[in-house]
Amino acid sequence: MSRSTTARAAAVTLAALTAFLAPAAPVAAGPARGPLRGPAAPAEFSYLQKALPGRPLPRHAFERAAAEAAALPAVPGRWQPLGPTNIGGRVVSLALDPQRADTLYAAAASGGLWRSDDAGRTFRPAWPDSATQAMGAVAASPDGMLYAGTGEPNPGGGSVTYEGTGVYRSADRGRTWRPAGLRDSGTIGALAVDPRSPHRILAAATGSLYSPGGDRGVYLSADSGSSWRRVLDVPGPFTGAVDVQFDPAVPQRVYAVLWDHRREPDKRTYGGAGSGVYRSDDAGAHWRRLGGGLPAPGPDTGRIGLGVAASEPGRLYALVGGAAGGFAGFYTSADAGDSWSRLPDDARLKQSQSSYSWWFGKVWADPRDARHLHAAGVGLMTSADGGATWTDDHDAVHSDQHAMVWDPRRPGRVYLGNDGGVYRSDGGGDGGWSKAVYEPWTQFYSVATTPQDPGRISGGAQDNGSVRSWGGTRFNTYFGGDGLQNLIDPTDKNRVYACYQYGSCARSTDGGATMTSFDSATTADRRNWFTPVQFDPVDPRVLYYGGNRLNRSADGGATWEPISPDLTGGPGRDTYPYGTITTVAAARDGATVWAGTDDGRLWVTRDLGRHWSNVLDGQPWVTRVTADPRNPAGAWVALSGYRSGSPLPHLLHTADAGRTWTDLSGNLPQAPVDDVLSGDDGRLYAATDQGVFMRTVRGWHRLGSGLPLVPVSGLAYDHAAHRLVAATFGRGFYAIRVPSDTP
Repeated sequence: MSRSTTARAAAVTLAALTAFLAPAAPVAAGPARGPLRGPAAPAEFSYLQKALPGRPLPRHAFERAAAEAAALPAVPGRWQPLGPTNIGGRVVSLALDPQRADTLYAAAASGGLWRSDDAGRTFRPAWPDSATQAMGAVAASPDGMLYAGTGEPNPGGGSVTYEGTGVYRSADRGRTWRPAGLRDSGTIGALAVDPRSPHRILAAATGSLYSPGGDRGVYLSADSGSSWRRVLDVPGPFTGAVDVQFDPAVPQRVYAVLWDHRREPDKRTYGGAGSGVYRSDDAGAHWRRLGGGLPAPGPDTGRIGLGVAASEPGRLYALVGGAAGGFAGFYTSADAGDSWSRLPDDARLKQSQSSYSWWFGKVWADPRDARHLHAAGVGLMTSADGGATWTDDHDAVHSDQHAMVWDPRRPGRVYLGNDGGVYRSDGGGDGGWSKAVYEPWTQFYSVATTPQDPGRISGGAQDNGSVRSWGGTRFNTYFGGDGLQNLIDPTDKNRVYACYQYGSCARSTDGGATMTSFDSATTADRRNWFTPVQFDPVDPRVLYYGGNRLNRSADGGATWEPISPDLTGGPGRDTYPYGTITTVAAARDGATVWAGTDDGRLWVTRDLGRHWSNVLDGQPWVTRVTADPRNPAGAWVALSGYRSGSPLPHLLHTADAGRTWTDLSGNLPQAPVDDVLSGDDGRLYAATDQGVFMRTVRGWHRLGSGLPLVPVSGLAYDHAAHRLVAATFGRGFYAIRVPSDTP
């Protein structure tokens, strides 16, 4: 491409990203300046740059996008929370207020920071709605200063986790916050306050999962976060510090864990030679790597969970995972890590990691009994003999453990954070667990509504199954696993569909009281984490299901037949499924169907599967395709480069079955688009990682107020009430009545 062509295309893209479109004209594609043409369209240089796999996220991309979103004119209206408040969601860190009894802080993975003043029974916000809701760590100093590290360090499997904007501090228990540095940390794995000096803080900067460099390693601040210096560097661009702990028995001794981890669209690298345990004997100023029996540096070393005993100086425990996610051993040291012994493998402990040890990496030692241990796993693992044998408390609490803190004021009281929220035990963690009753931070992937009953809402929730508003006095789970696609038949509110990860789906004719699985009747070699299932817009007895081939049912999901070949480029480089259909939409003509894939392809058939055309290729992850209800040849396509390290919006439209495309990204904030929806009034709505936006003749407007700054993964248009219902990934469901008269 010539320099002049490059400059011309870049100028076009800049204009599209900064100007209001009224309405949008086709974006130029090369010297001819004609409409964009498939299958490689949009082919102009800057657009392709957006989509290039592995392109690093620009520094402070989230903050810039948040500022762009806040600066857009707002359409009147206010979002109202719909719940749930009783389901909960992933809690990644816990801290006790050192000055107030029964006051607990809980950091929700993508739901902000919360405070409980009643010993973990109910929670209220301790974090602004206008800031990133992605959290990694929380810590409280003896003088009452509260610290929050943003960005979740747990990397996910098929799911997605979100990065943050650094460290913050609060002097008033979470009512107000000030930035406290490390803006380029991506994620924060842990914060540790020096017990002898409340202004000295250590931060484990884990780094971005998708882009190299930035603030990584262990950082020390001597002035409550006003300034930082890196005291433990990392050996590689994707190595980060995932944990740091002061030794409670010998406070000048500090331990840290480094970890190699990277995610690409088709590959997870969750281990490497940079992974290891480090020790400082001078309160964090200088460090050395510990060996003495721990696994030697190498490509197979994954995340390591470190437990430090308070009642036995020098006693350590290490739960070692493999790079592929499997269990790689449990170790103990009696001399502060100079030498280590591997304990005999316990089958229950090994099974608890469930092939994804990178999700856990935590060991907690009872501060009063160095042999009484808990370890993070699918279930809560407990040992009474220093790790020689283990029990699995999988029936006592929700699955997937991430955080634990012991209350020094109340012997035997311990708090636990997992994918189901916050639990409390007054029996030392060996039983008697009670779950919080008010914790409104559920992560939803989808939302379903019905015109027959505005109060009937369901959605798929991360590790909390498919959740419904009926069938009980509160929200309840009616289909398990990681809840994903949910549907409610618009003509029969009791005919519902629900899925969990990798396309395990079921149907029901009684509102979910009984479920009948149907995925075994479909044809697929690979199925996405979020396998799409969609109704025909005219006849809801007709459904579509996408694996790597598209399947169609004409009898409500009882039987299925494939109507496409493999629409992807084949499997990826990893064991988890890649090369899958991510989104499906059918037009109202009964013959046109669209299908998008995770490897950036968009296909259309105009004759119900007899012939397929590849109308887009080489794009980012196709998050959503929506058929135009007024034009069978029209569709909107939402794309996300997040897993490729790109924060930019991608929203395209075609009116001629993919022959030409218009880029509608316009003045949307530079953040991935997760859903696109056309309302009854013909207006276009976009759900993004920065909220929900509505397109008018003057471009994109922010829709309403009152929605936290949380990714919105799905939208449903409630035709009866003329409202939008949003599935947020971290703050539950929200709804807004769409104004009838907008600019």
